Amino acid sequence: MPFGKAASPWRDTAPAEWQDAGWQLKNLIRTPERLVELLRLPAEEAAGIRALQQQFRFAISPYYFSLIDRDDPCDPIRRMIVPAAAEAHGGGSHDPLAEKDDQVAPGLTHRYPDRVLFVVTAFCSSYCRFCIRKRNWQSSDAASTRAEIDQAIAYLRTHPEVRDVLVSGGDPLTLPFEQLDYILSQLRSIPHVEFIRIGSREPVMLPMRISDDLLRLLDRHGSPWINTHFNHPREITEEAAAACDRLARIGVPLNNQTVLLAGVNDDVAVMKQLVHGLLRIRVRPYYLFHCDPVVGAAHFRTGVWKGVEILEALRGHTTGLAVPTFVVDAPGGAGKIPVAPNYLLSATPGRVILRNFEGVILGYSDGEETPSPVSPGTLSVAGLTDPGSAPLIPRGQPRYPRRTAEPEPLP
Repeated sequence: MPFGKAASPWRDTAPAEWQDAGWQLKNLIRTPERLVELLRLPAEEAAGIRALQQQFRFAISPYYFSLIDRDDPCDPIRRMIVPAAAEAHGGGSHDPLAEKDDQVAPGLTHRYPDRVLFVVTAFCSSYCRFCIRKRNWQSSDAASTRAEIDQAIAYLRTHPEVRDVLVSGGDPLTLPFEQLDYILSQLRSIPHVEFIRIGSREPVMLPMRISDDLLRLLDRHGSPWINTHFNHPREITEEAAAACDRLARIGVPLNNQTVLLAGVNDDVAVMKQLVHGLLRIRVRPYYLFHCDPVVGAAHFRTGVWKGVEILEALRGHTTGLAVPTFVVDAPGGAGKIPVAPNYLLSATPGRVILRNFEGVILGYSDGEETPSPVSPGTLSVAGLTDPGSAPLIPRGQPRYPRRTAEPEPLP
């Protein structure tokens, strides 16, 4: 498949330059003209991108652009990062989660009882087209100055119920090291803040940013947790894996937040490949987010049942470590609501009816129960309410014949 540095316009760039985050940032793709040139876009699409630039900023690092298969107009990486005409349609909100409504200081949203969101920048090295904070692309409400940061820190010092701070953006790992160091120092100085998380897509979009200097900075502050954001298995490159390995080696716990995106990862096989790939690089699949109704992102949204379908295909069919929690971040600031397949089918006093990953339906004691003379062969869900009843097993399950099969002869 024609993607990667060797197939990109930067194939002849010296490795030392390519691996330098500063070089990548200096060579960001920022203009419609450059994008048209690199993707050989038709005139109609090019005009649409020029019009969109007035409303939504864009930038793509050469590294992340190199992951696009330029011969495939439906390439999932391209879909996530290249502006499309569909962004101009479909409604949506600039702040669908009402983060601004719960803002108590610059950049600081206090919604949940013991934790806060601290947005400290509106800048990313590359801009995802489904970004929940598109509102900050034009008029930022991030705490971007020292005075604004200090206001947020002052609030936290007087609210001892806050024990968890999620530092987000934009991307906090794009900040100048001096500013990031100041933010982390101030947070670490608050006695009741027990742990700090950083939300960053840099290990995915600009892994060369995970430099020795950044690692030393993070290590100085007790290696805060990092929630990164892989959405497709092709993003798990050698460079991304190496960046995550470097973070893990200094004790940074790594979790991943994936957004369910139509045409990108709304497929069981793709999602299974993604979560398995994440575990191989020591990144725990944490959340699978239903795509939020942010302005310009309607074409990315699937039905909620698609997320349930994916979870059902993972739970029991692979390790539980690979199964994220699927959540809908409810509008109006109602918060994250977990949504899962229904494995509890019914309940009676002392007994519940459950379904397993194979579709087997069985009764389970929920306290003291006395066996009944009713035959255990009652072939109905109602019959399962009786203690001692046999489970209902769908036909064709391969596991049960294995129990009674003759052992295979040794070679």
